[in-house]
Amino acid sequence: MASGIRRMGEFCWINVLTPEPKAARDFFGKLLGWRYAMIPMIGQRIRVDGRDIGMLFDLSSAQTPPGTPPHIGALVKVADADAIAARVTALGGRALPPFDVLFHGRSALCFDVNGAHFGVWQPKAGPGTDVDSDAIGAPGWFDTLTTDVERGQAFYASLFGWTPEVTAADGRAYTVFRSGDVPVAGMYPRPPEKGEVPPHWAAHFTVADVDATARLASELGATIVTPPADVPRVGRSCGIRSPQGVVFYAIRGATP
Repeated sequence: MASGIRRMGEFCWINVLTPEPKAARDFFGKLLGWRYAMIPMIGQRIRVDGRDIGMLFDLSSAQTPPGTPPHIGALVKVADADAIAARVTALGGRALPPFDVLFHGRSALCFDVNGAHFGVWQPKAGPGTDVDSDAIGAPGWFDTLTTDVERGQAFYASLFGWTPEVTAADGRAYTVFRSGDVPVAGMYPRPPEKGEVPPHWAAHFTVADVDATARLASELGATIVTPPADVPRVGRSCGIRSPQGVVFYAIRGATP
């Protein structure tokens, strides 16, 4: 968990792409306590505890590539988006051309060697979030489901300098990536019950009570895709698909 302005190599921002943005804002506001501030012609800033954590965009916007599914994109802070995009390609992944986001920063959409997509953010006027990850509604963790753990470990270690540490969580191998001494992300192999779900990154949001959050999400029209469960040494979590089709997780970390 983190607080303060994120360091290079840490996740620093989210982008929520959703149909029916007004209904989506209402859903996340009721479930996670999100508040919003309009940026004309662009989208809605998402705020937690008085801090910006990301943006919510209309999936039908002309700026959204056709065929983009509802999802939450996670961005890693970097010093040079162009250099990182080139490095992604050199390591066997794929990167779309970097672009400027007005005067706020420079970004690129990237795909790792197993196909999971993520963003990178080179800050200019927009440094990224400084919210406390333990604040209710804040991004508390990010992890990726993958089809080849060893390739994924090598890719992210070379790209961001992350150090992979393999542990056991819920009876399966789980990789925790560290940036220096800070745990920044996780990785786990695709389990058989996930079928052909493609590799992807998932955002986990801090809540006070995972079970209560799951119940409220259901009442608000969401689908519980992973029932609440304890994960040893991690905490308790559940997977949720919003009524607009956005999949995310609610998490309450284990008490130290």
